[in-house]
Amino acid sequence: MEYDVVVVGGGPAGLAAAIRLKQLAAEKGKDVSVCVLEKGGELGAHILSGAVMDPIAMAELFPNWKELGAPLNTPVTEDRFLFLGQTKAFKTPNWLLPACFQNHGNYVISLANVVRWLGQQAEALGVEIFPGFPAAELLYNDDSSVKGVATGNMGVDREGKPTAAFQLGMELHAKYTLFAEGARGHLGKQLMARYGLNQGKDPQTYGIGIKELWEIDPKHHQPGLVIHTAGWPLDNATYGGSFLYHLENNQVAVGYVVGLAYDNPYLSPFEEFQRYKTHPAIRTFFEGGKRLSYGARAITAGGLQSLPKLVFPGGALIGCDAGFLNASRIKGSHAAMKTGMLAADAAFEALGEQRQHDELSAYPQAFERSWLHAELHKARNFKPAMGKGLVTGTLLVGIDQVVFGGKAPWTLHHQHADHECLKPASECHPIAYPKPDGKLTFDRLSSVFISNTNHAEDQPVHLTLRNDAVPVGVNLATYAGPEARYCPAGVYEFVKKDNGEDRLQINAQNCVHCKTCDIKDPVQNIVWITPEGGGGPNYSNM
Repeated sequence: MEYDVVVVGGGPAGLAAAIRLKQLAAEKGKDVSVCVLEKGGELGAHILSGAVMDPIAMAELFPNWKELGAPLNTPVTEDRFLFLGQTKAFKTPNWLLPACFQNHGNYVISLANVVRWLGQQAEALGVEIFPGFPAAELLYNDDSSVKGVATGNMGVDREGKPTAAFQLGMELHAKYTLFAEGARGHLGKQLMARYGLNQGKDPQTYGIGIKELWEIDPKHHQPGLVIHTAGWPLDNATYGGSFLYHLENNQVAVGYVVGLAYDNPYLSPFEEFQRYKTHPAIRTFFEGGKRLSYGARAITAGGLQSLPKLVFPGGALIGCDAGFLNASRIKGSHAAMKTGMLAADAAFEALGEQRQHDELSAYPQAFERSWLHAELHKARNFKPAMGKGLVTGTLLVGIDQVVFGGKAPWTLHHQHADHECLKPASECHPIAYPKPDGKLTFDRLSSVFISNTNHAEDQPVHLTLRNDAVPVGVNLATYAGPEARYCPAGVYEFVKKDNGEDRLQINAQNCVHCKTCDIKDPVQNIVWITPEGGGGPNYSNM
């Protein structure tokens, strides 16, 4: 199938790009063919975010978004930032809060629902959207430029052989292909390696965000209340913190982000999140409440100094596939939409000049002139500073953001990729986590159940190993098997064979596509590839 532009990924970046292309085509009386591939069974199925949304990019894409019914329904009414000790909470006075923690004018949203609404707008403009079709393979022209992508074959058994339900994948060719796969994109990673897009850049750094949606007692509910915390249950050396956002309909989104540069292989982000909910300042919100949904997703948090080169012959990286999240604000959706729009502007201009398969250099140039670049430049020191520990990091962020307003005459840098940071288990202390009570705290499997995750049982395992001997010979022997703890879905477990030896069991059907294993595996032995289309979580209101 031939298109002018193929967009890989139906999230905020990909849909904003597709919409902007069609808007420009309508304005100029041109015909531009655009298609969006989405690996989830429907738009929004794999979308998970906190989320508090800055409407700045939405207002640029749709100045009349309120009249059109965009689901930004709950304006932020109050910000609270708490430093947690084990039993106490210390509220930061609002006059001391840096601007990045102030959310006046923003909205508490379900990003999955915003994405579904964007999809409706895109289809109304003539964008062709194919949910349930993951882009599995990159296609190249003879001159090494990107030609497009191929979707994966359907109906293949575990050994890779066609079944009675076999369907051959499709090739989608485009003059330009935009990659909007989200954090740690499967194809984006390959493009960075092939074209050397990370040369001269800081290592990318990530966090794992784990989230639950609750319906709580109305007496504990305050629509628009936004709470962030730092401190307990993590130690002072480990980057992380929580969010608790009050939406409409007595619902709250609660979650925990742990930076994946942590060094103790015994740490479990999932268990830390469960512990966090037991804090006296937090647990009262959930008394008499009911957990509705669960999910997890990696976030790309390196900031401006970790951004790769954005363009290559035949395409561009947009949104979190490149890493545009503003870690200081814990916001990425407005940045994703803006980069999609900027790339669309560049692609439309190139198509009008009868160009194809070259570099869309106008896109990074426009980014450098944009409000988004200014915002990320202001935030550039936040994540490297917080990587130095809670106390030192808070002091440095205060100096950088409050004293200098984000305009300090220095730039801090990331020194290591996340997978390089684990220490051998012999140098660390095991962490004793309490058992879940099934009311406030839960186990992984009951959590995965309410994420509506499903994969066809008889399909090739999409969590691949470069070397089958590494999990036991290296990860278990040296690091006490960290994959059994960093995975928030119970995918990895070490079990005994009949002869008493250990082996790694991969429960791929549990995978919520968070990408943590692909990021944190200490020797980069685990490689996440796309499963059969439509597999994975099915988030409703996340």
